[in-house]
Amino acid sequence: FDGLNGAAVIYDPSNNKYMIYNEELANTRRSPCSTFKIISSLTALEDGKIVPEDSTRSWSGEQFWNEDWNKDIDFEEAFRTSCVWYFREVIDEIGNDNRALTGFWIESSLQISPKEQTEVMERIFGKDTIYSGNTIEELKNVMRAEEQNIADCTVYGKTGTGKAHGVLADAWFTGFAETPEGNVYFCVYLGENEGEDVSSTDARQIAMEILTDYCDHSL
Repeated sequence: FDGLNGAAVIYDPSNNKYMIYNEELANTRRSPCSTFKIISSLTALEDGKIVPEDSTRSWSGEQFWNEDWNKDIDFEEAFRTSCVWYFREVIDEIGNDNRALTGFWIESSLQISPKEQTEVMERIFGKDTIYSGNTIEELKNVMRAEEQNIADCTVYGKTGTGKAHGVLADAWFTGFAETPEGNVYFCVYLGENEGEDVSSTDARQIAMEILTDYCDHSL
């Protein structure tokens, strides 16, 4: 981590083993930010609120800071660009009856720890998942990491970033790696770093380095 304020968790359920860096922070709950899109996408896919081949939603014309959001957009692009307006609509359709809760996963009431992130990933993508095979495959399709430099492993994940008082407060990359020995679940979290400008891109890079080392020594 080169002195950065952060935590990492690797969970290997086949060996019932955790590897944790910075245990205190790994057990501290923070806003999940856009990693929550894994949960909202999972629910919407399972309930038929998102049908990937017919998932384009119409942009209202409201201007957002991210130019990628200022257009009609489908599920895959919305997931990969973390389009907030798209997923607000999805969550409302899933069953959010409180219209005041328009961003509860972004530096608000919802919180989760890095260790809990890995456990949630295992419940979704593990051998005892309660979700349909089609839902899991559709979700894996949008979660597949673009950079795949790990031999015999395929990495799936989602980034998330949140700011408070104009300062980056939370940066995430969480998901799992498919290995010949089974799935390994991971989470890398970066918090506020005085004098350091960090992002979810940094969290993803750290995660890929950790997974590379883990797979090289475990397989």
